[in-house]
Amino acid sequence: MMKISVSDAAKRFNREWIFHHFNYTFSQGVSYAITGPNGSGKSTLLQVIAGATVASNGKIVYQINDYLLPPDTAFRYISLAAPYLELIEEMTATEFLQFHSMFKPLQSSKRIQDLLITVGLREARDKQIRYFSSGMKQRLKLVQAIFSETPCVLLDEPCTNLDEQGVQLYQDLIREYCSGRLVIVSSNDEKEFSFCKERINILDYK
Repeated sequence: MMKISVSDAAKRFNREWIFHHFNYTFSQGVSYAITGPNGSGKSTLLQVIAGATVASNGKIVYQINDYLLPPDTAFRYISLAAPYLELIEEMTATEFLQFHSMFKPLQSSKRIQDLLITVGLREARDKQIRYFSSGMKQRLKLVQAIFSETPCVLLDEPCTNLDEQGVQLYQDLIREYCSGRLVIVSSNDEKEFSFCKERINILDYK
């Protein structure tokens, strides 16, 4: 079981504090939502939790059962989907997932072609990503995050560029494949985090 403990974390850009005195313990099997207005720091907090951005103050401890993970190895246990993450657009969808799986294995019971069928990208499997629509790119980002063999899934505005059908797909993927995992969603849109049991308002840490 994975646990992420954040102690007195803060992040500052120039002279502005984005958030401070953030204390929280995230446990596997529970889903969390980080909410707040646009530009309030939700994404920054999620990146700090992921270890993708270094906190200005505070400490983050990653733990698997009773084993403390070295911070520089925690990424192996965490998958992330976010609008600002770039895809390798010269690759096809199949090539991208094959490349991704070299660094973060996909769930062993799933074939790449089956995953692409699941998210409605079967016909685009051999198309270069640069020719994808924004919605297709978002579906591919959800694949690499949700189907990675990780106990922790972090999702930043996961329905960005998705139409109504895509939103329903996202909700289905969460229900079918994220049970028992540690899930944190950064969003101000209820349809993206309605399943989350715990809610964190970033404004409480200003």
